[in-house]
Amino acid sequence: MVRTYGRVYVECQSDYDYEEVTEALQCVFGISGICPVKETGIVSPEELAATVTQFVLDEYPDGTHTFKMHTRRSNKNYPLDSQEMNAELGHALLEASDRFRVDVHTPEIMVTVEIREDRICMYSHVIPGPGGLPVGVGGKSMLLLSGGIDSPVAGYMIAKRGVKIDAVYFNAPPYTSERALQKVIDLASQIARYTGTIWLHNINFTDIQLYIYEKCPHEELTIIMRRYMMRIAEYLARQNECLGLITGESIGQVASQTLTALGVTGEVCTLPVFRPLIGFDKEEIVTVSKKIGTFETSILPYEDCCTIFVAKHPVTRPRLDVIKRHEENLADKIDELFEEAIRTDEILIVDKNGSRVVKHREDPMPGSMEQENG
Repeated sequence: MVRTYGRVYVECQSDYDYEEVTEALQCVFGISGICPVKETGIVSPEELAATVTQFVLDEYPDGTHTFKMHTRRSNKNYPLDSQEMNAELGHALLEASDRFRVDVHTPEIMVTVEIREDRICMYSHVIPGPGGLPVGVGGKSMLLLSGGIDSPVAGYMIAKRGVKIDAVYFNAPPYTSERALQKVIDLASQIARYTGTIWLHNINFTDIQLYIYEKCPHEELTIIMRRYMMRIAEYLARQNECLGLITGESIGQVASQTLTALGVTGEVCTLPVFRPLIGFDKEEIVTVSKKIGTFETSILPYEDCCTIFVAKHPVTRPRLDVIKRHEENLADKIDELFEEAIRTDEILIVDKNGSRVVKHREDPMPGSMEQENG
């Protein structure tokens, strides 16, 4: 692989690598297009015209086509400028074959020739890349990853803006199964095709949920549980030098995602909370999930902790003062349970090929995951 200004050149080892390499590059944020190129050294305009003509004849051996030449010359020492090269190359192709004719407005074939300092590249196909920004240039954030459709899409969309992703999953054994955890690992692995390696924190949230269920009004269960999830996620985010939290929330999609409820939930955080799906409807989210390959995994019927403890009639317009007053019912044990939940953190390194555990439950908490990784 060779990097130059505005371009990255990737050389396949053989023709058999082409599809695999192309598929991998279509998952790399920051790439706007992938161009299979023919490359030559710096040659004279006459030699280049012959080379480009043969390239087009080889690429399009059948049928009649309209074309346009598009020359980009960053090598200012080359004897002809871009417009002169367009005329030279177009004339050579027309002389070589009567199957081609010029159409500068709506051509069937756009033949691009890039004249650089050390090489000349030509191509006529552009495979769309994912766009966005290279992962990592925007810092790092903590994704609250569930087994649903929304949160994997939210992680993908924030990563597309150059943000490195860590993730946290709230487990509730024995009410949730190992299959539910594996589902989340699989989702993280599918997202990792785009984001690179993800550090996934698996938190045992059962005792906190049961305590809230015992001490707080049931119509407020979801809101109060979400507030404690956000508190734990923010703690982990700060431990791992993350700059914000990411959720898959969308206005009005469920009772806990009304504007009022989102305000009450987010009030516990001092880090910014990024909600890239906030204005999406369900069909729009499903469309993206199918595009990135997470939909079929997301709809597997393994429940997460949010669906297990959902209230029959959840409050849709919670009042912050009331929620805080009811959270005082938890004062006797909640700090202890919070610390215990942190101690149960099982950290998995997840990439596109699967996962491996780097910290088991009950291990001492690391001061910094970056230090441990180093």
